[in-house]
Amino acid sequence: MEIDNSEIKKHEFYFGTAKVGERGQIVIPQDARDIFKINSGDLILVFGDIERGLGFMKSSKLKDFAFKLFQTFGESFEDDQEKNRGDFNEKE
Repeated sequence: MEIDNSEIKKHEFYFGTAKVGERGQIVIPQDARDIFKINSGDLILVFGDIERGLGFMKSSKLKDFAFKLFQTFGESFEDDQEKNRGDFNEKE
């Protein structure tokens, strides 16, 4: 597939259609797998919003984001969790 750089900059793509099989499975179009580097065996997260529809994300992207988040806020996040732990127990 020839990737149109103007589409990438806009973050907008149309990959065609996918038919839902008897077991509820869909096939992600090859062009989408190429652009988003989705390979056989990758874990995909499925999100849903009643008004906006379904969304898919490679779990590794969320893992990378979470790792960076904890690197940035690491110790202060753990300190806040420890301080607030008693608050949660009192409310129960």
